[in-house]
This record gives sequence, structure tokens and C-alpha cells, in this order.
Amino acid sequence: MASARCQSAGDVVSETSHHPSKSDNKSQHIFSIIYIMRMTDLETKVVQMLDQKNHEAASTAFSRLLAIMAKLRDPNGGCPWDLEQSFRTIVPHTIEEAYEVAEAIEQDDMASLKGELGDLLFQAVFYAQMAREAGTFTMAEVIEALNAKMVKRHPHVFGDVAIADAAEQTHAWERQKAEERAAAAAAQGRKPSALDGMTEGLPALTRAGKLQNRAARVGFDWPEPAQVLDKITEEVAEIRAELEQSAPMEAVAEEVGDLLFAVVNLGRHLEIDSETALRAANRKFERRFRRVEELLAQQGKEPASSTLDEMETAWSQAKAEEKQR
Repeated sequence: MASARCQSAGDVVSETSHHPSKSDNKSQHIFSIIYIMRMTDLETKVVQMLDQKNHEAASTAFSRLLAIMAKLRDPNGGCPWDLEQSFRTIVPHTIEEAYEVAEAIEQDDMASLKGELGDLLFQAVFYAQMAREAGTFTMAEVIEALNAKMVKRHPHVFGDVAIADAAEQTHAWERQKAEERAAAAAAQGRKPSALDGMTEGLPALTRAGKLQNRAARVGFDWPEPAQVLDKITEEVAEIRAELEQSAPMEAVAEEVGDLLFAVVNLGRHLEIDSETALRAANRKFERRFRRVEELLAQQGKEPASSTLDEMETAWSQAKAEEKQR
């Protein structure tokens, strides 16, 4: 009997008859469905058990991290450096860790990503610990606020709202955030702006794209990329005119800023993230320049002692080598 239970649905049915009737076929189908349902239920239970273990392990590890952070900030035996920190002094480290996460992702380095995510998580724990010491809020309150926000902004998952696709979800998300910004403006006794809530501390290229997106939602935008290209041409001409007139550098800097803003706008129209594109360009330049140094070294030279023509020749070779790969 035990061995029969290990047989497949098809094997069990096939033993009953070599020429099954319609009734037998029907029974076979029913038995197969029951068998599949039981296996599916078993797989579900296994997944749930594994999820539960993962949740428990994560909870234990996170509790230990909170305890470690509290010890580091303990005036009696804590770390002098950690004790000296404040919200403002930690900010540069947080920004650096966020960029290191982005770099690991862009390089598809999952081993580094695990470590970088831990470093970024530590930043949040650091802020929460300082806030707890000041009596402002706790990590539990941070997490509960996040949970409430996620549930509220995903009514199609945690409620009965129907969302057709990701694009519709994005629109719904933006509507909710707009409502929240309007409520915040009303609480301050002022009219809301399409640009409310734009973080000043964002990287300039990223913030430029977000400002443009917000303005575009209320109709302040060119309909075609070609018009943005015309604007870029216009900005280049204005920089040239300022230089020809020996204008003050403040005026030139303003025009350069306008040019950068227009280039970000072109990227936005082409659905290209300017920050990501520029990071890629930086990596490309670094890669090629390092190759230039190698090529010059093969000739017993260094960039500082080489002519521009020599470096240009090496650069062209480095560029050609990349294209052949």
C-alpha cells in the first residue's frame, strides 16, 4: 500500500485497465486534479514554512543590529566616533552609501550589493537610534509609518481597488502623493504648488528631471524632443555670445546651468535618466583614460609629459579597441 501511494495518478489509473472506458477516463482526470491539488497545497505549505523561517531570521538579525547600534552610542563604553555624530554629520555618509548601492547594481555585483545594502540599512538604524535618544521617535515607529504608507498607496493589493497595469498604478500613486501634498499645503494655510515636496538635497541632474516632470504634468512642456534640441542649440549659442563678449563668469555659469537643464530635459523626453547616463559616461571616460595611460606607458611616457596629439592618438586607439570587442 505504501508503494502504491508513491505512484503517479497516471500509473494508478493505468493499472486498473489497459482499455479504460469513458467512466475510467473521467475518474482518471478527477484523480489527477486531486493529486495536483494536494501537491500544490504541500508546496504552498513548504514555501510558507521557508518564508516564516526567513522572517524569523531577519527579525532576530535586525533586533541584534538595533542592540549593536545602541551599544555603539552608549556613553558608558560606546564608540567615541559614533557618540560624536549628529543627524547632520551622518548625512554625507548616507548619500555615499546610497551611491555605493547604485554602483553595485550597475556593475551587477551582487556580492558587493549585499554588503552595501547592509551599510545603507545601518544609516537608517543610526538615525533612529539618535532620534530615540532625543525622544523624537523610535525605529518601530519608523517601520509602522512605512507599513501604513505602503498599504495606503497600494489599495489594489491591500484593498478592493482594481488597477489594470503598472502605468495605471504609477498614475494612481502620483494622485495620492498630490493629495498628500495638497493636504500639507492646506495645513500650512497656503495654496499647493505643482513643485511642492521637491527635495533640495537631490543630485542636481535628478532634481532637474523631477522638476520638469512635475511641470509637464500641468502642461508646461514641449510636445516633441526636436523642440528641446532647438533649445539646446539656443543655449549653446548664448554661452558662445557671453564668452565672445568677455562676460563675467557668473553670467557664463548661469548659461551653462541653463544648458545642463535643457540636456536633462532632452533625456527626459527620450526616457533616459540623465544621472544614470552621466554615470555611464564617467565610467567610459575613466576606462578609456586608464587605457591611454597604459598605451603611453608602453612608449615610456606619462600623460603629463606627452603632447595633446600623442594623447589624442592613444585615446583614438582605446576607443577603437572598445568598439572591436
